[in-house]
Amino acid sequence: MLDAPVRRLIDPSLARIGGTFARMGISANGLTIAGFVVGLGAVVAIAMSAYWAGLALIVLNRLFDGLDGAVARVHGATDLGAYLDIVLDFIFYAAVPFGFAIADPSRALAAAFLILAFVGTGTTFLGYAVFAAKRGITTDLRGSKSFYYLGGLTEGTETFVVFVLACLFPAWFSVICYVFGVMCFVTMGTRIAAAVSRFGAS
Repeated sequence: MLDAPVRRLIDPSLARIGGTFARMGISANGLTIAGFVVGLGAVVAIAMSAYWAGLALIVLNRLFDGLDGAVARVHGATDLGAYLDIVLDFIFYAAVPFGFAIADPSRALAAAFLILAFVGTGTTFLGYAVFAAKRGITTDLRGSKSFYYLGGLTEGTETFVVFVLACLFPAWFSVICYVFGVMCFVTMGTRIAAAVSRFGAS
């Protein structure tokens, strides 16, 4: 829901920094992989109950995620780059609640509920993108992307905010999971409805 306005706000700064990185010879794929490694570091920190360190690494992971696209737009986007970007993002999203469950196993059910919700939002997102590409449907509402980005109530920005809140208030992690998980299920429903509306005629 918030990705489009947030992208309009941050994209100019990311483009400037990304342009500098590109001139330095830093590759988009290198940034993607480095960001993923940083994200795994956040999961380890959270698993050790080092929530402030986890928060700092999550912020850094998201910064890398924005910069890899900016660099790719300078060097030229590739299919492999787009693949790594989305796949590693989804793994990172699922790994964060897993880290909270390791830190306190009493949170495991709530973490599993959120991971289930992430699987649903991820599959409805990617499934729509497959058939949008098959039909040549494109959008630039969330910036220039390698495949169709179907929005919803819960997107990357909202997920980031939820991770920040969970790190700041770990005692409320389970409540945060259940509330955001329900919101993700709403997103699944709207995406399925959009697919039925767009693809149901043939």
